[in-house]
Amino acid sequence: MANVRNLKKDINYVLGDIIEAVYVWEFANPDKDTKKSEAIIDEAIDVFDELIAKVNDKNVVNKKSHFKAISEELETKGRALIEKINALG
Repeated sequence: MANVRNLKKDINYVLGDIIEAVYVWEFANPDKDTKKSEAIIDEAIDVFDELIAKVNDKNVVNKKSHFKAISEELETKGRALIEKINALG
């Protein structure tokens, strides 16, 4: 099991990279509307807040399965956000 510090770093890096990718897309496509890309950034921030709150939850019975579920949720939601970035085209 990864420790809590590494899980928080993973959450920060993954979602930070997604937000950075959106900014790169916006910079590369200045003539396109940014409403959809801004929505992706907002969603990434919401996912970050949600996952960090779950990591910091102290009322967990089985910590190992709890943190594993958070890691899997990060992967699932991260992939969904990346697909949205790719769909911006």
